[in-house]
Amino acid sequence: MYGSSVNFLKANDFLQEAEGTIELSCKMNQHKNVIPPLYKGHAKCQPEQPYTYQDCKQKNLHKGDIGATPTNYDTASLNRSSFPEGFIFGVGSAAYQYEGAAKEYGRGPSIWDIYTHKYPEKITDRSNGDIAVDQYHRRCGIMKNMGWDAYRFSISWSRLLPNGKLSGGVNKEGIKYYNNLINELLSNGEFDAICDTLSLGSSQTLEEEYGGFLSPRIIHHFQDYVELCYKEFGDRVKYWTTLNEPYTFSNYGYGIGSFAPGRCSAWQQLNCTGGDSSTEPYLVTHHLLLAHATAVKLYKNKYQVQLISISKRSDRITLVSHWFVPLSEETKNKNAALRALDFMFAEPLTSGDYPQSMRSFVGNRLPKFTEQQSKLLIGSFDFLGLNYYAGYYASDAPQNNSVDASYVTDARGASDWLNIYPRGIQDFLLYTKKKYHDPLIYVTENGVDESNDPNYHLRKPLMIPIELTTTIVISTINGVKVKGYFPWSLLDNFEWSSGYNVRFGITYVDYNDKLKRHPKLSAQWFKNFLKKH
Repeated sequence: MYGSSVNFLKANDFLQEAEGTIELSCKMNQHKNVIPPLYKGHAKCQPEQPYTYQDCKQKNLHKGDIGATPTNYDTASLNRSSFPEGFIFGVGSAAYQYEGAAKEYGRGPSIWDIYTHKYPEKITDRSNGDIAVDQYHRRCGIMKNMGWDAYRFSISWSRLLPNGKLSGGVNKEGIKYYNNLINELLSNGEFDAICDTLSLGSSQTLEEEYGGFLSPRIIHHFQDYVELCYKEFGDRVKYWTTLNEPYTFSNYGYGIGSFAPGRCSAWQQLNCTGGDSSTEPYLVTHHLLLAHATAVKLYKNKYQVQLISISKRSDRITLVSHWFVPLSEETKNKNAALRALDFMFAEPLTSGDYPQSMRSFVGNRLPKFTEQQSKLLIGSFDFLGLNYYAGYYASDAPQNNSVDASYVTDARGASDWLNIYPRGIQDFLLYTKKKYHDPLIYVTENGVDESNDPNYHLRKPLMIPIELTTTIVISTINGVKVKGYFPWSLLDNFEWSSGYNVRFGITYVDYNDKLKRHPKLSAQWFKNFLKKH
């Protein structure tokens, strides 16, 4: 997002200026759906026929540039059969946000443990993940009979290696916990296990010893940690993700200090624990990419052959991004939107180097890859996991010429982060297909938060899941290789800097009554949607 000023894009922005309609009559009723400008046309399936992927593909529904985001779509018109055969529907979680038991069963400290206790004022409700939603002590039975194909979870580095290194000892209790979790998921044959090895939280011990991901030493220790995961759980985990949202980790953790470990430049006056926002986010990004590629190489060279007889295992990286639309038709704003879409993590995985726009704007502050490192990076994924939440308007911003340079001023943003724009996911998927050589894609996170209202689980589900899943159907018909969709999240949980003030879960967690779980109406919607017909 270099040299771009970003403003929020609301879901209804395109609805107010939309031109034309498109009719879907693939169920009993016809549903008129508004189309954004530049997406005009008509197409329909035969009346009173099931709206299935194959039927509509054969009839060229939404062929070419035709697209639609339903605004009044009957839930009966959308179900599992709307998607290609083999499409995976799963639900996700993350270790620090869910597990709790922060000081129990041999677990060592993570950077989030220290950050939340040292800077409670940086969490909206001054909370932490010491207990979280106490998933460590609870089973996953709430998922049974809902129809999910997979469960995505992350492993806590400091729970397996309390001191961050193999030489510091392996925590057998941690191994036991994840073995029990995986075995429970697979016990009735319903779920595939999908595992993230790093989800925003690394070892505090390594952070104190040499700065964690600020040092290239982390690459070796990350490789040891990941290899331990492969050895212990690889016979049952179907898909591995090396890193979850590395951009969030490097930007928020080292650019503005709002996430652990809370580093940024002092001149920004953001109450950080030291740091340099002009260089550290890029340095951390560099080491994250090399750690990812090294872990993938290890897996493919040493473990893939051993595990292939059980089931095909895949390695990926999970990236977070938003969709950007020019604020106006001016060329400078169109170019700003394109710069905003340059992926600092995806580009090196396909070309071996950062986007040229980054090189131009960041200059010598951006590390360089050696020829050997570039070769290691290219193609170091079997598929991309994409976390999509929001859309933004982008406009051109003057290049920062101040003495106090920062990652923040390199990529200016001007709004709260979550701005609902369901149509953006369709454009985002099509862009990724064209830009990054038509990869296999899993939408690994997607959702909308709710306020911390004790009665929210009784309210009617938002239309957002219906709109989002429909845009994914359209994307598959348009040739995007989308293979799975994972709404965030299974449970309400600790939402990083927002604490427990917002709720993303399809299951309500009562923080005032022993963390009891209550399925929301949105959970019932997904249960009906996932029924096999």
